[in-house]
Amino acid sequence: MNINQVLENAKQLNVDERALVAHCLISSLEISQDESVEQTWAELAELRYQELVSGKVASVSWDDIKKEAK
Repeated sequence: MNINQVLENAKQLNVDERALVAHCLISSLEISQDESVEQTWAELAELRYQELVSGKVASVSWDDIKKEAK
């Protein structure tokens, strides 16, 4: 498959699917990964999760975020 075919096929995907494809392509360009960065992200994710579970912070819907960004 050539690049034009890939691009044409990608246009048939919905927005979320195209975003995932873009993420995967960009991620594939990373030559090396810093494990400390991965660990830091994991720790941050755990902290945010605990804040949500405890009620310290409240979640916001994607629709509300999009409305606020306009």
